[in-house]
Amino acid sequence: MIDKKQLNSNIPQHVAIIMDGNGRWAKKKGFFRAVGHENGTKAVREAVESSAEIGIKYLTLYAFSTENWNRPKLEVDTLMKLLVTSLKKEIKTLQDNNIKLNTIGNLQLLPKKVRIELLEVIDKTKDNSHMTLTLALSYGSREELVKTIEEISIKVKNGVISPHLINESVINEHLYTKDIPDVDLLIRTSGEQRISNFLLWQIAYAELYFTEILWPDFRKEDLFEAIFNYQKRERRFGKTSEQLS
Repeated sequence: MIDKKQLNSNIPQHVAIIMDGNGRWAKKKGFFRAVGHENGTKAVREAVESSAEIGIKYLTLYAFSTENWNRPKLEVDTLMKLLVTSLKKEIKTLQDNNIKLNTIGNLQLLPKKVRIELLEVIDKTKDNSHMTLTLALSYGSREELVKTIEEISIKVKNGVISPHLINESVINEHLYTKDIPDVDLLIRTSGEQRISNFLLWQIAYAELYFTEILWPDFRKEDLFEAIFNYQKRERRFGKTSEQLS
């Protein structure tokens, strides 16, 4: 097991996590899927506190995708209730750790009660500065890119933007993540090795880390293990090793 003393100063600025395996965790133990989601909130708290502890500035958690709306209604309703409960419960954790809450996704699809609670916590933590925690809710990267293209197209049509001046910066300014740097490290739990429509633009140069651990069992030592693995990699961004040295 890795502890934080084994980490060097090369802490990734932005870590994103696909929190996968709640349902399988519950099934293995003979529980309903909802129990897996409930236990997953404990892993969220530990990941958030541990990230703040070692100096990660941005942590983005894939909490609910656009595709998740296709799950059974009972499970979706349970997830929404759990989200409201967790936001109320974790406000102290956010304040105690000086963490700002942010969210990305199509929030209009969320139940009104969830939106109200979410915006309330965002407002209460807006001046916190140690770390930004972003919840991806009703989020899909393809939907985000379609929205971005649509917004830029309207501005081109209205003469606000010249089509010849569209570059990466212009696209970045129209994404949900416009105030967040690109992802340095993407972690996915549960053994699945795919991106699942998450931050496709923003992970262009991210290091990918996959672990067999199911999300409810993910602990701070597992996060540190991922960071330790990240620190052993050489990030070249198209250059050669010789150029970097």
